[in-house]
Amino acid sequence: MLAEELSENSRNWLIDKPVGIAVYVALALVLRFVLHRFIDRLARSASGTGRPPRLRWRRRPVEKKPPRDPRARARRAQRAETIASVLKSAVSFLVLIWVVLQSLAILGVNVAPLVASAGVVGIAIGFGAQNLVRDFITGLFMLFEDQYGVGDIVDLGEATGTIETVGLRITTLRDMHGTLWYVRNGEIQRVANFSQEHAVAVVELPVAHATDVDLACRVAHETAQAASDDAELQSEMLSPPQMLGVSSVTADTVTLRLTVAVRANSQWAVERELRRRILGAFEAHDVAAPYPSGFPVPRGAARV
Repeated sequence: MLAEELSENSRNWLIDKPVGIAVYVALALVLRFVLHRFIDRLARSASGTGRPPRLRWRRRPVEKKPPRDPRARARRAQRAETIASVLKSAVSFLVLIWVVLQSLAILGVNVAPLVASAGVVGIAIGFGAQNLVRDFITGLFMLFEDQYGVGDIVDLGEATGTIETVGLRITTLRDMHGTLWYVRNGEIQRVANFSQEHAVAVVELPVAHATDVDLACRVAHETAQAASDDAELQSEMLSPPQMLGVSSVTADTVTLRLTVAVRANSQWAVERELRRRILGAFEAHDVAAPYPSGFPVPRGAARV
C-alpha cells in the first residue's frame, strides 16, 4: 500500500505536474506569439506600411491615392512602432504572470498570499517611482493623442526646436543652435506645435511717420501677391496674402502687418522671402524707413 502511494506520488511529481506546467508554458508561448503578430499587423496598418489586401476580382480599377508626405509617413510609422512596443511588452508581462501563477497552483502553492503581497509591493514601488510612472503615463497619452511627432517644430516651455525622438519617458528635440534637449514627458505642461496642418506667415513692416501709409500698404500687398504667383513660393502658400493694415504706432515707427497661410514649417522661409521682396519694392517707390526721433534722416538712406 505504501509502495503504491509512493509510486503515485512520484508519478504525480515526475510526470503529471511537469507535463501540466509544460502545457501552460506552450500555451503561453503560442498566445504570446499570436498576440505579438496581431499587434504588429495593427501597427503596420496604422502606419500605412502594411500590404494592401488582395482582391481576386475587381469590377473597376482602383484609384491611386496621392503620395503622402514622407515626413508625415515617418511620423506615423514611429508612433505606431512605439505604441506596438508598449502593447507587446504589456502582453508579455501579463502572459508571464499568468504562467507563473498557474505553475505555482499546479505545484500546490497557495497563490492568494502571493497576489496580495505583489499588490502591496506594487503600491510601494508606485509610491517610490511616482515621477517615472508619471513620465510613462504622460508619454502614452502624448502618443495616443498625437500631440507631436518626429520632425515637428515645437515649443515645450523650456526648449524650442525640432523633435528628433519621441519615447515613453523622454522626448528629445534639437534647437536652432544645435543643442540636443532631453525633456521628461511628465515635466511637459504645455506644447506649442508649429507643424500641424498649416501655419501663418506674419510679416511686420516698419515705416516712417511721414510715409504715405496707403501707398506702403498697396505696394506691400501687390508685391506679396506677385510673389505668390512665382513657382518658388506658390507651392508653399495656401491662401492669397492679406494686408491687415497698421498693427502698431510708436513715437518713431508705423508698423504694417501682412499675413498669408502657408504649409507647416515653411512660415519662416516665406516671411524672409516676402521681407526681401517688399524691401526692394519700398526702395523703388520711395517708402521711407523709420529713424529714431531727434536724428536727421540722411539723404538717400531713408529707404527700407
